[in-house]
Amino acid sequence: MSRADGIITFNNVSYEHDATKPILRAASFPIRRGAKLALMGQNGAGKSTLFALVTGALTPDEGEINILPRTSIAIAQQVMARSDQERTVREYFQNCFSETVYDIDPKIDGVLALVNLLPPDKEMQAALKDRVVGSFSGGQQARLLLASALIQNPDVLLLDEPTNNLDVAGIAHLTEFLQAYRKTVVVISHDAAFLNAFTHGVLYLNTQTCTIEQYDGNYNDVVEEIRLRVEKERRQTAQADKEIQQLKDKVSSFSSKGGQIRLVAKRMKEKAEELEEGKVDVRKEDRTIRPFTIPAQPGTPLEILKLSSYQVIKNHRPKAVSCDIKLQRGKHMQIVGPNGIGKTTLLESLASGHAAGEMVAPGVTIGYYRQDFSNLDFEQTVFDCLLAAMDRKYEEEMRSVAAGFLITGDLIKTKIGLLSEGQKGLVAFARLVLMNPGLLILDEPTNHINFRHIPVIAKAFDEYQGAMLLVSHVPDFVEQIRIDEVLDLDKAKTK
Repeated sequence: MSRADGIITFNNVSYEHDATKPILRAASFPIRRGAKLALMGQNGAGKSTLFALVTGALTPDEGEINILPRTSIAIAQQVMARSDQERTVREYFQNCFSETVYDIDPKIDGVLALVNLLPPDKEMQAALKDRVVGSFSGGQQARLLLASALIQNPDVLLLDEPTNNLDVAGIAHLTEFLQAYRKTVVVISHDAAFLNAFTHGVLYLNTQTCTIEQYDGNYNDVVEEIRLRVEKERRQTAQADKEIQQLKDKVSSFSSKGGQIRLVAKRMKEKAEELEEGKVDVRKEDRTIRPFTIPAQPGTPLEILKLSSYQVIKNHRPKAVSCDIKLQRGKHMQIVGPNGIGKTTLLESLASGHAAGEMVAPGVTIGYYRQDFSNLDFEQTVFDCLLAAMDRKYEEEMRSVAAGFLITGDLIKTKIGLLSEGQKGLVAFARLVLMNPGLLILDEPTNHINFRHIPVIAKAFDEYQGAMLLVSHVPDFVEQIRIDEVLDLDKAKTK
C-alpha cells in the first residue's frame, strides 16, 4: 500500500490557537490503514491538538481532513478529565458511547482484563465498577484511559502518553497488546523503548514550518535522522554566512570606486541578498532546557522526615504498616511498588503534613512535583505562579530561571491551564528552583517531558543537597540519580 492510501488524510490543513500560535500551515499527509506510528514534536508543538483535529473535537481553519467512511476513532487521553473523576467506573465507560449500552458490565470486564486491572474474584469485580474514578491511583487511571478507548473497538486508536504513571509491568503488558494489535495506532510518547517495540513510522510535527514530516523507522532511527539533518543545516548556514560576509566586505570596498568596479559591487550585493534569502532555517526542535540547580533550603535540621506508620493498598483494601523511617538532610529515597499500592497517596499526605505517623520537621519548605499538576493554579499566569514561589520577589531572576526552561515571550503571560502537559511540567520544575525547598517530593517527574530534557533534570536531582523522595517508573532516569535508600511498599508487612 502506498503512502497515498490513507484511512485518514490531511489535505492542506491549517489550524492555529490564535494569530500568534499556528500549529499547522497547509499540512498534507496520510495515515495508512494498519499503520503503527509515533507522533513526535517538542513540548507545546501541538501534538494533542492534532489528535483533537482527527477526532473532530477541533475543526481546521482551512483545508480538509478526509476519513474513510465507517471508520471509527477512539482516543485515550493523557490525563483523566476532571469531569470524569466523580463518575463511577461503570458511568465512566458508559459515557464513552453516544447511546446507552445495555449489559455493559461484560464489556467492562473484558477491557479491564486487557489492561490488567480486573480483580480476581467476582465480588471485587462488582465493587470495582461502583468505585469512583478519582479514587484510583495515577497508574490505575492511566489503565482506565486506555480501556476507555479499547471498549469502543475502534478502527483507529489514538494514544496520548499512554505509559505515563504505568509501572514496569503495566508498560510491558501494554507493549505486548500493541504488538499484537492489527488496527491503526498513532501514539504520542517520549518513552523511546516503548515506541521502538512496536512502531514502524513517525509523524513529526515541525514547529518552524508547521507541517507534518513523515519518516520510516522507529523512534531512535528518526531522532538520529533529525540530528543529522540539523548538523547538515548548520553547516550549510555557516557556509552561507561566511560567503555573505565575504561578499559584504567586498561590496563595502568596491562601492566607493567608480565605473566597472561599482557595477561589480552591485552584483555582489545582489548575490549576498540571494544567499540571505536562500539560507537554510535550522530547525529548533533540538532545543533543550539549560542545566539547572535546585538550591536546598539553608538552615534545615539534620532530620527532615520521620515516619512511624503509613498505609498501603493490598487486595484493593487499605492496610496499616508500622515502621521507623528517618530521612536526613542530603539523603535521597526512592519509593517503589506496583500501580495502586499507595505511592502517590503517601507522597500527598507527606506534602500536606496532616497524616498520623508522619512528621516533616517544622520550618522545612516542601517542593512538591505532583504528577497531575493539581497543586498549580490553572487560572494563574505562569508569571504570577513563578513569582509567588519566591521569598524575595525579583522579577529579573524569575525571568532568567523561566528562560532556562524555555518559558519565554508570550508563554510567561499564559494561564497555566492553557499550557500543554509538557509545558506545565517545565513550569513546575522552574517553580522548584525558585522555592529553595528543604524537602523535594517528586511524583513521576518525567511524565509528559521531552526526552531531550530528561538527562538535564536527572543531573539536577542527582546533585540536590536537600532531602528527596522520588517515585518514578522509568529505570533509565532513576539510574542517573543518587539513591541512598529504597522503600518498597510491596514488601511492607501490614498489620
